[in-house]
Amino acid sequence: MTPAVLGLHIGGSKTHAVRSDEAQQVSGSPGSVADEITETSANLSSVGHQGADAVLRRIAARVGRGVQAVCAGAAGADTPASRAVLSALLMEHFPGAKVDVVHDTRIVLAAAGLDAGAVLVAGTGSVAWGRNADGREARSGGYGYLLGDEGSGYSVVRDAVREALREHYAGLEPGILVRALMEATASADALQLMDFFYAKPEPDHWASLAPLVLEFASEGDPAAVRIQAEAAHSLATLARQVLGELGLDLPLVMAGGLLVNQTQLAGAVARKVSLEDPSSVRILTQAPVHGAVELARQLIRS
Repeated sequence: MTPAVLGLHIGGSKTHAVRSDEAQQVSGSPGSVADEITETSANLSSVGHQGADAVLRRIAARVGRGVQAVCAGAAGADTPASRAVLSALLMEHFPGAKVDVVHDTRIVLAAAGLDAGAVLVAGTGSVAWGRNADGREARSGGYGYLLGDEGSGYSVVRDAVREALREHYAGLEPGILVRALMEATASADALQLMDFFYAKPEPDHWASLAPLVLEFASEGDPAAVRIQAEAAHSLATLARQVLGELGLDLPLVMAGGLLVNQTQLAGAVARKVSLEDPSSVRILTQAPVHGAVELARQLIRS
């Protein structure tokens, strides 16, 4: 019997878990998935030790016993210390299992069926990472909303709030994008919108409004078009930095809710990254958690 493994994708706003009991190819060939779970975030930087512990406890209760390897791809798993804390929690909830914690970009590459390549992720936050055939790695961005996350869902909405303030202090009537944003946040004016932004700074809260902003870009609203263009430029810059360090001939995989679901933005990024052949930049076609499942299988094989 093939050992049971568990893959986890711990993002800024949710946790996706998949238990696999049979050898199932990352490309999506038939296999047996005993459980697929979506939970709230277990991200240590977002919910703290107790919050992450509670989420992982619930997942362990639903997944059941018999898991022999666990791989967690976690946003913000940047330091040995943060990975050690998450590893300790996983070992507590899955006693006896082999455990590995990696940055969530690593599971995106595995989910794409690649050992070498570059990854650009844009959701609540943003980051680019890659590894070449020699095993050398490079990274750009992913520093969190206070220091980076250029082109992310959070930054898109922050730019829309800035646009509201620009129009307000220029004595202009709010444009269609700003009116929609104020309506979505129940703000009477741009100043109240600013107060709300500071009163509730959680990135996932504001990132959830990014599709609203980008919808107006697709309709040609000038302010939204400018914001989308700036996001595409920022994301392409992250990707180009990694590709430049590792070799421009590496494939680039784009992932994260903002790029997967916003085709106009993804197309703009692809054109900026690869002017000659934008089609060489691809969108991840399955959930990143399946890359964590594959890496968990590799733990068993090793």
